[in-house]
Amino acid sequence: MSVTTTNLIQGPATLYKGAFGAAEPADSAVNTTPAASAWTDLGGTQDGVKLSVDQTYGELEVDQITLRVGSRLTKADFTIETSLAEATLENLSLSLNGGTSASGAGWKSFDPNVSSSATQPNYFAVLMDGYAPNQFNRRIIGRRMLNTDSSELAYTKDKQTLIPVKFAGHYVSASVTPFHIVDQLS
Repeated sequence: MSVTTTNLIQGPATLYKGAFGAAEPADSAVNTTPAASAWTDLGGTQDGVKLSVDQTYGELEVDQITLRVGSRLTKADFTIETSLAEATLENLSLSLNGGTSASGAGWKSFDPNVSSSATQPNYFAVLMDGYAPNQFNRRIIGRRMLNTDSSELAYTKDKQTLIPVKFAGHYVSASVTPFHIVDQLS
């Protein structure tokens, strides 16, 4: 088996947040920083940034054949997961899917959203820029995301304070896929 060493990838990714429906950079702009007017850099991360896709298949079977004769996709989930290393109130708010911020001379504050569970959450978009084969760039855009994992803000004597997030992707529409991946080729 031959190995194409230029297909091996190692290195960090940069994570951005945008509003749900934010103008996405064109595929041809995969090698540029997304527009600051639409996308906010979430700062440093720790333990990498990970895209996970989980697909569940139901089995098709018949009495006459002992093997599975086919499968049908019954559920699909995807997440973008990391630990935000910059423990700002803005990143805490993102991990809690919004809330209320205020600021004044020398201070700022945050209060979490405590609305009814029937209230529509504030979905957002996530853009992840990392490496692709041949030392080019890869961009992954999650179009309708929420943090669905627990949030924490831990202070310990010997460890850095991190804000762990697991952004779960959600259905957008029949004509818009929930995530998009583009690789730079030259």
